[in-house]
Amino acid sequence: MLNYPDIDPVIFSIGFLKIRWYGLMYVLGFVCSWLLARARAEKDWSILKPAQVDDLIFYCMIGVIVGGRLGYVLFCGFGCRLPDPLYLVRSAGGGLSFHGGLMGVIAALWWYARKIGVSVLDLGDFVAPLAPLGLFFGRVGNFINGELWGKPTDMPWGFRVNGEVLHPSMLYEALLEGLVLF
Repeated sequence: MLNYPDIDPVIFSIGFLKIRWYGLMYVLGFVCSWLLARARAEKDWSILKPAQVDDLIFYCMIGVIVGGRLGYVLFCGFGCRLPDPLYLVRSAGGGLSFHGGLMGVIAALWWYARKIGVSVLDLGDFVAPLAPLGLFFGRVGNFINGELWGKPTDMPWGFRVNGEVLHPSMLYEALLEGLVLF
């Protein structure tokens, strides 16, 4: 059994501005995806030119963040939305959903494919290898935040959290959805 290191989710603060590990993980995921997409766009078979990658990543970033927040509010935080209509745009309480982020990216891909005149399926094929990078970093961010723990376990790699030994499901996902899928 391992003890959860209880990492401070805030890297540093400057006045009221707090830079969080989870946000840094998103930035790393977007930057790595952008770099890989630029390299893929250089290939002869690519449907995108390298200059188009910048816009593609920007639209996908918007899709992940807006879709992720909308998905969280609709699927997970619906009860908070009713008494507090500004909950949707309030970031202090956190909350992004994979399902919503996926739907946001699909919408962004559909819109961008129409804009540049390519098949959305072909664009999806181009983007598919980029997703595991974001999934990896996002799940590492979940570990740092101490969220998304699995079921109780007696396995030696279980983490003691609040007196209970739990599977580090977010690390399993980082490994399998991130590195293995990549």
